[in-house]
Amino acid sequence: MNNKKILLVEDDDSLASTYLTRLQLEGFTVKRVANGEEALQTTLDFKPDLILLDVMMPKVNGFDVLDILKNTPEIANIKVIMLTALSQQADKDRAEALGVDDYLVKSQVVISDVMSRIKHHLNLE
Repeated sequence: MNNKKILLVEDDDSLASTYLTRLQLEGFTVKRVANGEEALQTTLDFKPDLILLDVMMPKVNGFDVLDILKNTPEIANIKVIMLTALSQQADKDRAEALGVDDYLVKSQVVISDVMSRIKHHLNLE
């Protein structure tokens, strides 16, 4: 066990299930929420080491979640990896301007790539 906690913010149930299973197999403690509103409250309660954040979600989108996270002092240092269908450079630039640690496009990565980025950001490799 690596004792690291990950908050998975993803509204697609089948994709969330795939990631949840893989993260748990890798030894992470994982909590999954399906929208941006829940993400913010859960971050404050669960205090994850890293957030895997979808962008296109109901209620509050990933950019807004990221903006609030990075402007909330007690959780501003949590690592955030955006995992999104948005492949436009403008979206990536926006995420980087808001302080994202990594930006991965769903169609361009496989789950092992995502795992290796997570481990990189948590200094586990």
